[in-house]
This record gives sequence, C-alpha cells and structure tokens, in this order.
Amino acid sequence: MINFRYHVVSLTAVFLALAIGLVVGTAALNGPVADSLKDRVNGLSKHNEQLREAVNNLETEVKREEDFLTEAAPHILKDTLADRRVLLFTLPSGQEHADGIAEMLRMGGATITGRIDVQEKFIDPDNSVLLLGVAAKAARPTVPDVGLPSSEGVEKSSALLASALLDRPEGGSPVTDADRRSVLDDYSDEGYLNVPDKISGPAEAVVLVSGPPYVDRDATRKDRSVVQLAEQFDRAGALVVAGNGSSGGNLVAEVRRDPALAKTISTVDNANTVAGQVVTALAVVQQLTQKRAGAYGVGASVDSLLPERPE
Repeated sequence: MINFRYHVVSLTAVFLALAIGLVVGTAALNGPVADSLKDRVNGLSKHNEQLREAVNNLETEVKREEDFLTEAAPHILKDTLADRRVLLFTLPSGQEHADGIAEMLRMGGATITGRIDVQEKFIDPDNSVLLLGVAAKAARPTVPDVGLPSSEGVEKSSALLASALLDRPEGGSPVTDADRRSVLDDYSDEGYLNVPDKISGPAEAVVLVSGPPYVDRDATRKDRSVVQLAEQFDRAGALVVAGNGSSGGNLVAEVRRDPALAKTISTVDNANTVAGQVVTALAVVQQLTQKRAGAYGVGASVDSLLPERPE
C-alpha cells in the first residue's frame, strides 16, 4: 500500500528535479544562448530608435510643409476670388476642416455668403417623408416648390435650398432676403440645419465640405442621401466637394465614380490639410472662371495635385 511517506519522497524528488533543471538551464543561458539573445534585443532596440527618429523627422517635415503652405497661401490665392460670392455647406463629417477652407476662400478675396451645417437628421433616410413635409411648409413666393423633385425628402429639400441660396438663372426673379431667411428658419427650427450666421445673399458657387464615409448599418442609404444633396446643388450652380479621402463610399469617391457628376462637380480629397484647402479655393476659381471641373488631391482617380491657375 502506498503510504504518506511515499508521497513525501515522490514530491521531494519532483521538486529536486525542477531545482536542478532551473540551475542547469540558467547556467546554459548564461553562455552563448544568453549572449545571442542580448545581441538580438540590443539590435531590435537600436532599430526601434531609428524608426522612431525617422517618424519624428517625417512629422517635422510635414509640419514645415504645412507651415510653408500657410505662409505661401496669400501669395498663391491673392485676388483669385475677388468679388466672388461663395457659400459653405458642411456635412457632419466635414465640420472639422470647414474653418480652414473658409480662411483660404477669404484669402482669395471671396465673400462667404454664409455657412450652413447639415445635421445628421437631414441625412437620415428614415426622415424622408418628414423632409417632404418641411419642404412644402418652407416654400415661399420667391422660393416655390413647383417643379422640384418630389419622390424623396433629401432630394426635394436640397433642390429647394439650392433655389433659395444660389443665383437664379439670368432673367429669373431674385429671392427676397425675407423668403431666404424664412426657408432656412423652417429647416433650422426642425433641427435639420444649423445656420451660425446670417446669410448675406445669394452665392455663385458652393463648397460642400465632407469627410469619411458612413459605416453604420444605414451607410449605403446615407451615402445616397449625400449624393442627392450634391446633385441638386450642382444643378443650381458651381460646386466643389472638399473631402477627406477618396475611397470607401465617401462623397468624393461617389462623385468620381459617376461619369456624369465627375464632369460638372470638382472634388478635392485632402481638404483636411492646408494643401487641400488651398486646392479647394483654386478649384472654385476654375469652376467660376473656366466652367471646368476636375479631381484633385492625392488619392485615386485624380487629374492632378491642383488645378491649373488661369492665365
């Protein structure tokens, strides 16, 4: 029969074997294996330091390039947009870089007729029927809803807003300031738009500021809503879409993918940078002076980094 003493002796033998293994293993590691491991660790540490230094150098270089462009922008843009009127229309994903774009437009001499921030509620496809009702309510004598698309709320509302905010075709009756203000108030009061400042008058061109694509379960439908908004403003006047990136379903990518829209809407895919904001202003210049559209930036399907400056 196995007794308690047998268990004690067995456990003692096991622990003694483990102790001997640790001693022998430590002695072995203190030799060539340990030296090899130390060399590898030291080599990896030095490599990491080199990579860290390279990243720091790149960050410094990018910062200096941004600083250079910030200082050069007034010289590049001077008087390119003198006496021109531009509206800033920002999507929820693009509001972080809207101020930088506005600054470049002003450097070119443009008058910003106003800034309108689209709220998520406007883009939400589930609000289509409600938006149709707001459009019917918001219509005014000089901003009628006759002849506007009426199947979807975003489409009709975008067409109504474009009619109120942009120049009318030559010979068309102008929008009164009171009617323009009333239209915007109706959408603002319902939480579809935010209008920080008073709109000073009609615009010749619109910069639609966008950002990354939607990624939630309604992403496809929301992307479609944003394209509908761009389509209606494009029909009413010159349009530049200034975004961040050119893939994954964002507005820049959708416009470039559509042969018809790409012919009339200019796109800039790096408007979150100083370089892209300068290019956005130059794209507006090209739209207004040459009636041309182009795809600019650093992403896929671009025509060039920036438009050719007019003679």
